[in-house]
Amino acid sequence: MPEQPERPQQQGGNKDIHIVGIGGSLREGSYTRMAVAVALQGATDAGASARLIDLRDYDLPFCGGKVGELERSEDVLRLRREVGQAQGIILGTPVYHGSFSGALKNALDAMGFDEFEGKIVGLLGVSGGALGAADALTGLQVVCRALHAWAVPTQVSVPEAWKLFEPDGHITDPGVEGRLKDIGRQVVRFAYLHTSRRALEFLREWEEAPANPGGGIRVELPAEIQ
Repeated sequence: MPEQPERPQQQGGNKDIHIVGIGGSLREGSYTRMAVAVALQGATDAGASARLIDLRDYDLPFCGGKVGELERSEDVLRLRREVGQAQGIILGTPVYHGSFSGALKNALDAMGFDEFEGKIVGLLGVSGGALGAADALTGLQVVCRALHAWAVPTQVSVPEAWKLFEPDGHITDPGVEGRLKDIGRQVVRFAYLHTSRRALEFLREWEEAPANPGGGIRVELPAEIQ
């Protein structure tokens, strides 16, 4: 019998994959924060552990100030540590003047390659208007590339969020709820692929294999990702 690949542990056990979600809104009753929480529910449904990072709980200095100010901030160091421990990240933003929020940009500016490089990122945007968050999400894709992170192919734009969310965070549109949860599931699945022993072994064998136009390496994918 072939060796069974490792996989994320189910909820309630020791979880191999940890996902953090960052909501880029400081507003009380933020729809963005609610949307990120729903996406994180999708991550836990896929067997990962998850944590919502609420930027209201962090006193982050404005980046670009005094030299060394970031390194002296306990909240900056705490944010870096919590994001650095995750294998996957979900970034959610409200739409401010057609782009993502300054609060989220400042949090991202307080971090760097140590927290993001090589990691899997899911993106979602929330707007009050009907046009959605396409431009804001495009801007976040650029930031992910600059940080050498991998944004999953699917992203979620939630237009007119005030019509969809109830005060307790419940979504009245099952389709939007499903898309948000799917972002969380995708981040877990890609994070598992990216960190699994089998995937790392394949990459090592691929790099060490001699050039062989007529041959190749036979890859056996785990059943859950076929």
